Amino acid sequence: MATTATTLEDVYTRYEPVIGLEVHVQLLTQTKAFCGCPNQYGAPPNTNVCPVCLGLPGALPVLNRRAAEFAVLAASALNLEIRGTSIFARKNYFYPDLPKGYQISQFDKPLAEHGHLTVPTPAGSKRIGITRLHMEEDAGKSIHDGFADSATRTYVDLNRCGTPLIEIVSEPDIRTPDEAYEYLTLIKEILLYTGVSDCNMEEGSLRCDANVSIRPRGQDKFGTKAEVKNVNSFRFIRAALEYEILRQAELLDSGDRVIQETRLYNSAEGRTYSMRSKEQAHDYRYFPEPDLTPLVISSQWKSQILSEMPELPEARRARMVADYGIAPQDAQTLTASRQLADQFELAAKSSTSPRRVANLLNSEITSRLRLHDLELEQSPVTMAGLAKAADLAESGALSSKQLKQLFDIAFEKSEDFPVVYEREKPQQISDTSALEKIIDEVIAANPKQVEQYRGGKKTVAAFFIGQVMKASKGQANPAVLSELIERKLSG
Repeated sequence: MATTATTLEDVYTRYEPVIGLEVHVQLLTQTKAFCGCPNQYGAPPNTNVCPVCLGLPGALPVLNRRAAEFAVLAASALNLEIRGTSIFARKNYFYPDLPKGYQISQFDKPLAEHGHLTVPTPAGSKRIGITRLHMEEDAGKSIHDGFADSATRTYVDLNRCGTPLIEIVSEPDIRTPDEAYEYLTLIKEILLYTGVSDCNMEEGSLRCDANVSIRPRGQDKFGTKAEVKNVNSFRFIRAALEYEILRQAELLDSGDRVIQETRLYNSAEGRTYSMRSKEQAHDYRYFPEPDLTPLVISSQWKSQILSEMPELPEARRARMVADYGIAPQDAQTLTASRQLADQFELAAKSSTSPRRVANLLNSEITSRLRLHDLELEQSPVTMAGLAKAADLAESGALSSKQLKQLFDIAFEKSEDFPVVYEREKPQQISDTSALEKIIDEVIAANPKQVEQYRGGKKTVAAFFIGQVMKASKGQANPAVLSELIERKLSG
């Protein structure tokens, strides 16, 4: 009797998943790929259109120079080899949201090939190949719901027609949904750093199709693949892959076969559904686009484009660890976005303790931003304010408790930290004679705890620290207090 696969762990003992990803990224140009229409999301339907993107007879496309530059920048950031001459081609298919009846794309001579990314896995770093990056234009959008007659009619918005895209095609090197998630996360991070796209999945500026198959462990030949489309978050892509791997394993375990097809993921149900069979590769009848000359990337133009390349996340993390002495994990968090890294470095350079700045930004500021549902740029505490807070904490002028209280006030009143500090001006008692007086009173009032401490129960020291803090209204310097209590109790 065939065994029914019930968990991914069970499947992995017998089968090896093979996953390849196709990532479509809208480029952040002001105008479309081949015309002067605004490249703008959210405009009224069918308003950002012209004869070129509508495919009207006699209209001729002209390549957007900035789109080509963004594509080269992205390709280089993803370690791809830039082709000196690439060719645009017509990809022919018929669909209501493709008014020309073909899509301008690239086929056998794409802009860039042979790249790679290195992603973390439980077994260590893994290199995932990138087959190619090519330029193309986006299609329009078919709208199947939201109207009174949506049950019988489909509406078409052609605003998106002609939006410049790059398609990034991976090698089938990915073996788990987690690896796919890490790969996509890294691509998004790199593209955001370069500024070529806003990568907003909700608005469709980053979309991913996943090809997944499984094969018996030790077999070289690939299994029959299914393509999963229209997944609008990395979390859902991971979930869709997990479901699809289990589904295919159960088919094979029961003696059935996997059908090559396109499937859609339903996030509410957590499963994929068949959309259409794909027994044979679609014949797009590619041929060179007769209205566009070859795209030639000269060495001079390439150098000019790459001069815009920012410091990328991996290199920036390594430099920040070296320059500021922060922990690698803190560097990982602080480089999650280019803006966050820029803000941290602004504060770190004006502070006596970059490590303290990193700690406060990752803990106190980030937690309060989440609590108040704010973005970093909306934080009432500026980077200059954060640097001041870090310096006061580092010098011992403020205890951690006082610091937290001041940050709370800053967020509650939408005021910067220096403003709150100057008004509240909490004082920390570091004078040993003043502290010793309070300590002596606490010790005299708690003879039983003194006896426990001197009997070997050293953890009782925390009790005395708490009592002194309470008596001093939280103003005792913790470092000085701890040393004095230990000395007094041991004496």
